[in-house]
Amino acid sequence: MSTSHHPIAIVGAGLGGLTLARVLHVHGIPATVYEADPSAESRTQGGQLDIHQDDGQRALADAGLTDEFRAIIHEGAEALRVLDQHGRLLHDEPDDGTARRPEVLRGDLRRILLDSLPDHTVQWGRKVTGVQPLGGGRHELTFADGATVTSSLLVGADGAWSRIRPLLSDAEPAYVGTTFIETYLYDADERHAATAEAVGVGAMYALTPGKGIVAHREAGNILHTYVELNRPAEWIADIDFTDAAAATARVAAEFDGWAPELTALITDGEATPVARMIHTLPDGHRWDRVPGVTLLGDAAHLMPPSGDGANLAMFDGAELAKAIAAHPDDLEAALTAYEEALFPRSGAFYADAHEVLDLCLGDRAPFGLIALFNGDPQNRDGAPGQS
Repeated sequence: MSTSHHPIAIVGAGLGGLTLARVLHVHGIPATVYEADPSAESRTQGGQLDIHQDDGQRALADAGLTDEFRAIIHEGAEALRVLDQHGRLLHDEPDDGTARRPEVLRGDLRRILLDSLPDHTVQWGRKVTGVQPLGGGRHELTFADGATVTSSLLVGADGAWSRIRPLLSDAEPAYVGTTFIETYLYDADERHAATAEAVGVGAMYALTPGKGIVAHREAGNILHTYVELNRPAEWIADIDFTDAAAATARVAAEFDGWAPELTALITDGEATPVARMIHTLPDGHRWDRVPGVTLLGDAAHLMPPSGDGANLAMFDGAELAKAIAAHPDDLEAALTAYEEALFPRSGAFYADAHEVLDLCLGDRAPFGLIALFNGDPQNRDGAPGQS
């Protein structure tokens, strides 16, 4: 089987890799994206994302996709509320209509990026099974079907368990002790009226130390829930998530005594619950410059979920593309410039990500989070009345 050469090879067709390919295309620079999934529709793409002005929206502007982005915004979804475990309202914040952090579905955002690329930019069903340095900044990728390609620039945009990262770093993701269990309710207003009312029109947080229920109302009358639990890996491994009924019962038991309109987000789930164990790379993860290869997004700076991950991945992609466009005849200069900005930029978010997780599930929950929503970062030590 012959080996083909692609000057810029991007591994991973997530938001970061696609943003990189799109901004390169805007600058007239071709790239090829290799994705293990067999097609764009082969699996769901996760839930709603809030897209920030300083990074995600800037990246989309660099991609020339601001109008397309505005067309997929879920209006009103910036509203949020915090409830206690008995369903009592502790904090209510309506959507003020300013669209500073508008919400969109990850799948819709991925679609507008895919639609903006020339045909055949993304090669589907290309699972990387090996990567070999060839010297001079060139690398050879081997795929599951035995095909190989070489590149002059290889970008790992392949997420937490990146196959490209070991070329640069020995760091491996570590479990932080928290798992999010994902469930869905459909036709919520008609079939789950009390729960739909409790969630409201945007995001709902019901949190206590060590556990909580977080739900978002999505377009199409869908309630998308993450059940958050601080539990050891062994506890999660002991649950058979292929047995939906048994897994649901085991998770629901952790919320005995909570308001039924909240626990219905677990017990009435209309999809098989999925456990998403939260992992992180070492805080401030960085690497020495290696010719011809770099990383972006979770492959570069995996951290606990705080609303920043997708935004940072897209911004990484846009910034890398602009660095390449600024140094068209010197890829190493482009990669050096990109990484010199990447490391301090992403490093600054690690502490925030850990703090957000602590505000949600630590000893101060939920009052530390409410203080954050109120813009009072100094008053996050809890408040009377939590039961």
